[in-house]
Amino acid sequence: MLVIGIAGGTGCGKTTVVNQIVNELPENEVCVISQDSYYNDLSHLSLQERKKINFDHPSSIDFKLLKTHLEALKRGENIAQPVYSFLECNRTEETILTQPRKVVIVEGILIMTDQEIRKMMDIKIFVHADSDERLIRRIKRDVNERGWNLDETLEKYQSTIKPMHIEFIEPTKEHADIIIPNNKHNTVAIDIVRTIINDKLV
Repeated sequence: MLVIGIAGGTGCGKTTVVNQIVNELPENEVCVISQDSYYNDLSHLSLQERKKINFDHPSSIDFKLLKTHLEALKRGENIAQPVYSFLECNRTEETILTQPRKVVIVEGILIMTDQEIRKMMDIKIFVHADSDERLIRRIKRDVNERGWNLDETLEKYQSTIKPMHIEFIEPTKEHADIIIPNNKHNTVAIDIVRTIINDKLV
């Protein structure tokens, strides 16, 4: 099993890169594990309390469960991947049955902050994007999809998102095997990734 880690700041375009790689592989050979599914269970807190949590800090992620699930997949076992609700700021009671595949993509802003998770990755990719572009995308997503208002999003960006990016996310770039500038026309980088995957799967 080949584990590919894809990290980068919020709104950098990780999903686009993930989809480009997935589209290069047969459907039954790849599965995607999202870091967002592994935010800590906060059922003991109210929604207002949960909204105050710093979700851009590594401590917000249940890396222990993520590692357990990756180890299970490597053993050829199915896992029940949690489902996260951004509206509720918490895991739901639902899970997604995820089966082991030849290629497992693990994506999220903080996935390369954990040393043990990094060691499990065969290929580490960092997606880079301009900070202004990332802020615009984050505002659109939080307001249109996650039920936040503009003032909440901007306050959160200034108080936690930007400082956490500088302290935790940007430094993980040094662990990356490949850095991809977020450019929809950057087919060369995807071609390189595809070649590496094919070489490792032979």
